[in-house]
Amino acid sequence: MSTLRFFLRVLLGFSVLIVLATATWAHGAEIRIADSKGDWGYPNPWKHYPRGPGYVRMSWVFETLVWKDENGIVPALARSWYYDRDRRAFVFEMVAGAKWHDGKPVTPEDVAFTVEYFKKHPYGWVVLDYVERAEPTGPNQVTFFLKRPYAPFMEDVGGTMPILPKHIWEKVPDPKAYGEPAAFVGCGPFVFKDFDVAKGTYLYVAFPEYYLGRPKVERLIYVRALDPLAALLSGQAHLANIEPEMRPLLESRGMTVIADRAGWVKKLMINHRMFPLNDKRFREALAYAISQEEIIEKAHRGRGRAASYGLLSVDHDDYNPNTPGYPHDPSRSRQILESMGFELGKDGFYYKDGEALRLELLASSITVAGQPAADRDGEVIRDQLESVGIRVDLRNMEQTTTDAKVKNWDFQLAISGHGGIMGDPKILNEMISEEYAAGSVNSARFQDNKELLKLLETQMLEMDPAKRRAMVYRIQEIFAEELPSICLYYPETLAAYDPKKGIRWFYTKGGISKGIPIAQNKLSLIR
Repeated sequence: MSTLRFFLRVLLGFSVLIVLATATWAHGAEIRIADSKGDWGYPNPWKHYPRGPGYVRMSWVFETLVWKDENGIVPALARSWYYDRDRRAFVFEMVAGAKWHDGKPVTPEDVAFTVEYFKKHPYGWVVLDYVERAEPTGPNQVTFFLKRPYAPFMEDVGGTMPILPKHIWEKVPDPKAYGEPAAFVGCGPFVFKDFDVAKGTYLYVAFPEYYLGRPKVERLIYVRALDPLAALLSGQAHLANIEPEMRPLLESRGMTVIADRAGWVKKLMINHRMFPLNDKRFREALAYAISQEEIIEKAHRGRGRAASYGLLSVDHDDYNPNTPGYPHDPSRSRQILESMGFELGKDGFYYKDGEALRLELLASSITVAGQPAADRDGEVIRDQLESVGIRVDLRNMEQTTTDAKVKNWDFQLAISGHGGIMGDPKILNEMISEEYAAGSVNSARFQDNKELLKLLETQMLEMDPAKRRAMVYRIQEIFAEELPSICLYYPETLAAYDPKKGIRWFYTKGGISKGIPIAQNKLSLIR
């Protein structure tokens, strides 16, 4: 990068970067995190946006029973736990001395109340269908009684459900309409102070009585910056997601760059309810026509990895290495199309009964691990499909519009993506079956294979890890055989931070909570 270009980028960064710290807030030890979107909603369960960055902003304020670090699940409000098979119950021993931000003690009653409150007022990140009830069973003990075994419990409930203060929320009939300051009273390491919706900036201050010890910094600030490179190099931000090409310059300027494992996947969504996409043979023809490697090379300059067609990340502990694949083979794609009765016209495109084989492909710039990312995926896929004789009308539109069309089945093909593929295998249920989709625009909502649906149901009930892994292996195989959506690639996910601030940021094993691939784990500011 030339010197002139570098200074232009810095100047641009200053023009788009909004910093609330020096002008209106007291000076002191602080960490500033840059984010190009800014607005992820207010940090409580009913106010944050339903994607990963919104949950992360809430996680600074609200605690869970357990959490995750670089190596997996660790204690949080619960210092120990065990599963009682005879009673079909998870028993948690809670830490002593935890306090809410208003000074009141955190109790097992708060946990039991949280379960009942979420049952009455559902929170999309937590599924309590398998939980019968939770009740205090000792001075510092709470027990969750299950309706039936639930294998994802520790991550899906224990490590995701934000515990609420009973003394506040028991008086609130409608949590979505409740926006008083008390709505943001948690027991996490930071107290929420301010969110400027227009500017996309957040301010948190350290909670001095946090049960794991006072945080390392007094203020945590999110700033909106369209150019994370300029924000980092100018010192206006100390942590940001970055593009791979930024790495050499940042490292040369003393920044630490960290890389995540494959926790996020780009997919080709398919409307398998309409002809010819409802025919598995046609979906196979699409898979053989698409070169994952060419997409990575042309649209991302080689930065990324080909995805498994079985949905789970290749870095997941339960990844099946024998999952079927579809090596790029245009001739085989054409053979499949012709076996289905499509005939190649003189113009090089296929026809059937006089009608052209024509598909619409929706593409948009989407958020990858919290950072908007523009790409040429749509163009590359269009060219690949047209090279085998399938006409493609490429439509570029806003992500919200694409999401709405996919959700309403008003599409043929659409490019989308999501995280969570390093978390609990429950992600398979959520991204495959309509029963578990809960309105997700990333789910294939596929109901046509009875064996697959049965395995998805039973793997949730299997508490034996080895037996469950065998089911998860088979689910990946069937998904790859059916291809209700086609996994394309794992983008290279990087973050950079200033080590001079004395904070070591890291990517969480399995992702924060249910698999969020963002390097903003609150433990970095605690231990």
